[in-house]
Amino acid sequence: MDFLKSAVASAMAKGPPFPYTFGDKVDVDESIWTLYNGTKRASFAPSIFSFDVTAHRGLLPLARNALKKLRTIRHPGVIKVFDTVETDTYIYIATERVVPLRWHVRRKALTPETIKWGLHGISRTLKFINSDASSIHGCVRVGSIYTSESGEWKMGGFEVLSSVKDDESCIYTYGSLVPDSARYSPPEVVQSGWDVIKKNPHSAVDAFNYGVLIYEVFNGDYNGRDSAGQTRGIPPTMHSSYKRLCNANPKARISISAFLDQGSRRDAFFDTPLIKLTEGIDNLGIKTEEEREQFLNDLEQVSDDFPEDFFIMKVLPELMKSVEFGGGGPKAISVVLKIASKLSQDDFEAKMIPFIVRIFGNPDRAIRVCLLDSLPVIIDQLPQKVVNDKIFPQIVAGFTDAAPIVREQTLKSVLVLITKLSDRTINGELLKHLAKTANDEQPGIRTNTTICLGKIAKHLGTSSRSKVLIAAFTRSMRDPFVHARNAALMALAATTEYFTEEDCAIRILPALSPLLIDKEKLVRDQATRAMETYLQRIKKAASSMPDTALPPQQAGDGQAARMDVNCRRRNADSRRSSSPSYFLGSVSQP
Repeated sequence: MDFLKSAVASAMAKGPPFPYTFGDKVDVDESIWTLYNGTKRASFAPSIFSFDVTAHRGLLPLARNALKKLRTIRHPGVIKVFDTVETDTYIYIATERVVPLRWHVRRKALTPETIKWGLHGISRTLKFINSDASSIHGCVRVGSIYTSESGEWKMGGFEVLSSVKDDESCIYTYGSLVPDSARYSPPEVVQSGWDVIKKNPHSAVDAFNYGVLIYEVFNGDYNGRDSAGQTRGIPPTMHSSYKRLCNANPKARISISAFLDQGSRRDAFFDTPLIKLTEGIDNLGIKTEEEREQFLNDLEQVSDDFPEDFFIMKVLPELMKSVEFGGGGPKAISVVLKIASKLSQDDFEAKMIPFIVRIFGNPDRAIRVCLLDSLPVIIDQLPQKVVNDKIFPQIVAGFTDAAPIVREQTLKSVLVLITKLSDRTINGELLKHLAKTANDEQPGIRTNTTICLGKIAKHLGTSSRSKVLIAAFTRSMRDPFVHARNAALMALAATTEYFTEEDCAIRILPALSPLLIDKEKLVRDQATRAMETYLQRIKKAASSMPDTALPPQQAGDGQAARMDVNCRRRNADSRRSSSPSYFLGSVSQP
């Protein structure tokens, strides 16, 4: 491997500049090309197809034809070319990052729905080549197809791609030089050579090879023409049309265009949710509101076996654009966040966080409510600093929104956000807003504020927690709304541990007492349970208290004790002397 890299580097040093670095070699089917993973800069990683002219000079016409066709043919289903260079010793083609389809087929990593989706894309590309470009691909097989970073199947293998208008086309002269040509060639070519193409419909060769491709992707291997037309492993809905592709008579074969039309009929093999989604996402921006709503409903129902990379690389960016610029609305938001939840943390931070921060600033109430509803799906992927510094400051506007639904959802979001907020934010700005919602005109919002405070109690500052909770709960116990009073009682029962015995006896029990005779039995019963809870707490505390708080006498201080006794005696004598005395006796006569 090191030798190959050194050879490549040496060749590049002698030729025109090629601003890419060769990385690891990629295993491919037998091919005239060597495929490498390349790099140009940290954020750009193409693939590089390399052809060694010195080692394979007899195949040079094939490499040059592929280079020419890749430069000139532009179609979404064809590998995208970034840069090329050709010298007397090598040809390099830098393309979008791709991996061989053979990898997925060998690992049996493709579901039937994904295979249909990929075949549909290839059929559209071949229809373009056969019909619009009036050309023959001539090398359709698994080894000529690659998957992009988005999971889409891309057409390569242009070594003998030829225009039917050119009698001296490459395919007639060099078709047999394509690696493994004998195994993949249709019967008429094996019998009569490549010139026989001129006597038959020009789509016949690609139609047969496309049928072979169908067999390969569903079964893994193609062992020659005896396998063509065999239906093992192929979905029953495709059998009839697939067999017509593999017909030994080229004039009786259906074209790939006809196969595509048959498969696209209602309930046919290409009438699948994933294929419809692929076609719909490209036109999302121009759909009517009703069409967009239906599309998003269908998208939300997609199965987990659909290619995840496609949703991340293709669907997600289109939906994000629709939300920001195309009126995608809350439905699009929910789908975006559902897809985004599957991103790696690095991708989420790079692609989604700037978008989420911007959308939280959107004044559209429906979008804001949808974002708040969806917070539980994404909160774990949001860094604390982003939530505290960028998202929460935009969320707090909802506490004072004119629409009750926005205030309600903003309040509920506190339970999700609380672990991502700093102590300063919680005990400062958050409590300030909760004090307002505790007095909201909507009884449901007042009730939920009490419930919220009970659930976030452990996150409040220890220095002010009991003061905040007692003030909030005792106020709620006087609320005219029955469920608000009940919520306060339940919150008190759940937060007993945060109050001192003095709080329980002096501030809480007196507030509980009136509710023991509340007009609503629901409240009376809850008040009785709360009263018993707090009484038990107080009794337990009292049982461990001393009998008196007076300081004990100091037994060793005898003089002080004697002085105290003498003092008490003098005081007693003084009281006796000052009291009137009545002496009863005889009275002498004068």
